[in-house]
Amino acid sequence: MDFDGTACLHDVAEHLLIEFGDPSWPEFDAAWERGELDSRRVITAQAGMLGASMEEMLEFALDHCPIEPSFPGFVRWLATEGVPVTVVSDGFGFYIEPILRAAALGDLPVVTNTWSTNGGPRVRFDNGHAECIGCGTCKMGAVLGARQGGTVAFIGDGKSDRYGALYADIAFAKDALVEIARADGVPFLSWGSFDDVRAQLEALDEVPGPVGAERCPGWRTA
Repeated sequence: MDFDGTACLHDVAEHLLIEFGDPSWPEFDAAWERGELDSRRVITAQAGMLGASMEEMLEFALDHCPIEPSFPGFVRWLATEGVPVTVVSDGFGFYIEPILRAAALGDLPVVTNTWSTNGGPRVRFDNGHAECIGCGTCKMGAVLGARQGGTVAFIGDGKSDRYGALYADIAFAKDALVEIARADGVPFLSWGSFDDVRAQLEALDEVPGPVGAERCPGWRTA
């Protein structure tokens, strides 16, 4: 599942940019929406705009960006059912594990970008695709990897979740992901809280299976 706006109530990266970023940061999001920039360029540029230390930003995130209230119970239920959960995010990455630990969910696996403090670029894309640069963290790759162990459900809310939804066996969508899934022909279930997701999973008789093509439609090499 996605993190920002999904497992977490807020888009943490956006909140950090509003609080600590250069005012021009939305221009990069707009260029990404128009397909003019890949998310790696956007994330790299916006990370460089943040005028605060990681410690300051982390303190702000912990104070202002809580976990979705029904998420911990949902994770505990899945654990009793023997269903593994992985958080997959194409955000700045550094705040996810601390926010999960604060909610007593620090043992959840997280696949995301890597925040660097070694003096180079602030973000590394250690979980990106080996060839495609369309995304920082490849959610298609995360879903395909998980499918080696069985049926995969993907839960998300936004544009960066498009490729996870395309390759999952069943997708749960809200907000911007709803129209994206419709446009892609992805069968999905709507959700507002993780209680909704649980109820629909418990009632599910069969899953539609993935609709993704052999090559991700977001493929970019330049």
